[in-house]
Amino acid sequence: MSSPMSWNDQEVRAAFPALAQSDNGVPRLYADAPGGTQVAGRVLERMREALVEHCANDGGVFRTSRLTEERMLAAHATAATFLGAANAQEVVFGLNSTSLLFHFSRMLARDWQAGDEIVVSRMDHDANIAPWLIAAEERGVTVRWLEFDTTTYQYRYDSLPGLLGPRTRLIACNHASNFLGTINDVGRIVAAGRAAGAVTVVDAVQSAPHFAINAARIGCDLLVTSPYKYFGPHAGLAYIRTELADRLRALKVRPSPQTMPYKHAPGTPSFEAQLGTVGAIEHLAWLGERFGGALASAPLRARIERGLAAAGRHEEALANRFLSVARELPQVRIFGIDDPAHVSGRVPTFSFTVGRHPASAVAEAFARRNIFVWSGSFYAYEIAGVLGVRDTGGVVRVGFAHYNTSGEVDSIAAVLRELAASG
Repeated sequence: MSSPMSWNDQEVRAAFPALAQSDNGVPRLYADAPGGTQVAGRVLERMREALVEHCANDGGVFRTSRLTEERMLAAHATAATFLGAANAQEVVFGLNSTSLLFHFSRMLARDWQAGDEIVVSRMDHDANIAPWLIAAEERGVTVRWLEFDTTTYQYRYDSLPGLLGPRTRLIACNHASNFLGTINDVGRIVAAGRAAGAVTVVDAVQSAPHFAINAARIGCDLLVTSPYKYFGPHAGLAYIRTELADRLRALKVRPSPQTMPYKHAPGTPSFEAQLGTVGAIEHLAWLGERFGGALASAPLRARIERGLAAAGRHEEALANRFLSVARELPQVRIFGIDDPAHVSGRVPTFSFTVGRHPASAVAEAFARRNIFVWSGSFYAYEIAGVLGVRDTGGVVRVGFAHYNTSGEVDSIAAVLRELAASG
């Protein structure tokens, strides 16, 4: 390892072509990262390669088909390194995390019987709830809920022993909340689930952009991510433990191979998305080389970890800057950890309301200044219900990525101050 360079906003932002755009002379300020990040330039290069240099299906004897298969298998290996999987046989690409979870729910539920139980959480994106609820209803399975504390915004870990039992078939949870920003102790939940003999499922969509994922260390059976949330293309990427991949009877067309990584691939994949995901991972590794002190010759995993650690330090500074303003404004109510002393317990995703202003009106006020934020409940259906905002227009959500700057946070703060002053 070498001495890391100081973080350089200009150099980082130059890696993202979209960040140079403006409208009527007003630069775009992307504060919508939890809904989807901007795309790194390396992603575009990789996708162009797939679409121009070897645009063909795999399995043929001719050059472009063989190149596609070679690059596809290499993409699985790169993704395995990123996910912390044992090997490329534990990787599945798909359209998105939601479709992957529905896909696997059909296979897993085949073995469920009336009287069995599953555990889902109130803190999840509905992509990690609805597939299991539908499967449970079809199979006559009882649903139990892992609740969260509305004061600490943490899971009620103390309730786990009472939720799990000999008939628990599955427990699903998230690594980081797309609404609250809370980083969860998924290892604790997974360990409890495995001790009960349940299949364990982790939604890592919101954690993957901010810190290194290690599925093997977490110990789960299935873990899903969305590359478009970490600077890549619209796609889904999952880790599946070998034992589970081997046990499940695949939902697939009959002629397709029974071996991984083909066995659980739901149809012909987007090869360009697979290569684009490689480009996103290469961007994170570049961050490790430029700002994390990693040598270019270091193993890919080490460069990824160093890159995300450097990005995380920058994002933590942005989060603290945002919270320092929000906490000064009594009209701003943050749903999630808002103490700068505990900012390491959350990702830089902030849901809030501003006085009596409807969330949609707040988002529109930002949009008029070419600042892009979301309003609503962001498919966090259960969270919104627990917090009482599901039927009132939801909340405003601001989320930062490592390409954001302190100056951008200050621009957001200026709008917040104006809105707070007006009601």
